[in-house]
Amino acid sequence: MQLNQSTDYAFRAVLHMASLPAGCVVTGAAMAGQQMIPPRFVLKIMHMLSKAGIVSSHRGTGGGFSLAKPAEEISLYDVIVAMEGELAIHRCLGERNSCNKHCTEECPVHATLGRLQDQLIEGLKSTNFGALARERVDREQRSHYRE
Repeated sequence: MQLNQSTDYAFRAVLHMASLPAGCVVTGAAMAGQQMIPPRFVLKIMHMLSKAGIVSSHRGTGGGFSLAKPAEEISLYDVIVAMEGELAIHRCLGERNSCNKHCTEECPVHATLGRLQDQLIEGLKSTNFGALARERVDREQRSHYRE
């Protein structure tokens, strides 16, 4: 399983906004420049995140994007689902009929992958952007003191 580049850009965008004071609005151009996201992707990504209720779009002078809810309420899982859809590490976990063996019972591989997927989802859901933003600030401060 590998996440799309768009999802990585979405992680960058949400983490950037989570690192700003609450309610701060950032333009798409600023987001592209500061997070090294190709400008053509920013609006597409922000549209998908807005549709999922993760970011809010602000029109007009001083417009741009902000988080739609506190960073502590936005998880890695939320962003992945917004960008890629529901997570399934194997197609049989999402669609039982996709197995070409036409198993009537769950095979040991399916059961094991199901448990691992549940653990992965739980880990992604328990990691929020508020905590990630605090970790980012801490790392930046530590590296500043080393210089």
